[in-house]
Amino acid sequence: MSPPKLKLTVKDLTVHYGPKKALGPVSMDVIDKSVTALIGPSGCGKSTFLRALNRMNELIPGCTVAGEVRLEATDIYAKEVDPVAVRRRIGMVFQHSNPFPKSIFENVAYGLRIGGLTKKSDLEPRVEQALRRSALWSEVKDRLDEPAMKMSGGQQQRLCIARALAVEPELLLMDEPASALDPIATARIEELISELSRDYTVVIVTHNLQQAARVSSRTAFFYMGDLIEYDSTDVIFRNPAQAKTEEYVTGKFG
Repeated sequence: MSPPKLKLTVKDLTVHYGPKKALGPVSMDVIDKSVTALIGPSGCGKSTFLRALNRMNELIPGCTVAGEVRLEATDIYAKEVDPVAVRRRIGMVFQHSNPFPKSIFENVAYGLRIGGLTKKSDLEPRVEQALRRSALWSEVKDRLDEPAMKMSGGQQQRLCIARALAVEPELLLMDEPASALDPIATARIEELISELSRDYTVVIVTHNLQQAARVSSRTAFFYMGDLIEYDSTDVIFRNPAQAKTEEYVTGKFG
C-alpha cells in the first residue's frame, strides 16, 4: 500500500510575538484530502499555528515566524513567494462569520473579482459551484441579490466557506467554525466538513473534543505552545502515547 500523499509539510515552525515565543518548534505533516483537527486548551497555540499555515500572522505587528511550511513543492515562506498568492491556495474561515455588507452573490464573487474575473457570465457558474459545495445553493438560489447580513448565523458561516471555496483553494483552514452556532447549524457545518474532505484538505481548530472525534481522521494536541502529540484521531482519543494528552482528552484539565 502506497503512503498517503502529503499536502503540507511543517518543519521546525516557531512563532514569536515580540520577544515572547508563542509556538514551537512544531514539525508535522498534513495528509491530502483529509481532515486534521487541532485541539488543546485556550492559549496553547492552535490558532497561531493555523494562521502560520497561510501567512496570516504577518498581518500582526511584531510577529515573527521561522521554520519551513511547504505546500507540496512550494516553501510558502520563501522570499520570492507572494503571501496573497499563498492565501489564494490556502483559504481560511474564521470563528465568527464575517460576510461583507454586500449581496449574497457579491460575497461569493468577491475573491474572483479581485483575481480579475469581472464578467457576470463568467462569475455566475463559479458562484453557483461554490454555493453548491458549501451546501447553500438550494437555500439561496432565488435570493442571490439580497443582503448577506439577512441570512441566519449558520447560513452566514456557510457563505464564508463558499467565499473561500470560490477561488478554488487547495487547502481550507477553519478556526472554530461552529463555536458561535446552535447545535443544528453546528451539525450542518460538520456534515459539510466531511463532504469537503473528499476534494479538499481541511485543517480545523476546535475546542469541542467530540467534534474533533467526529470530523477528523488525524488530531494534533497542543499545550503551552508545543505540539505534544499528533496521530490518528482514534489513537489520540483511545490510546494516546503521552500522559498529558490523556489527561486533556479525559477532561482532567482544559
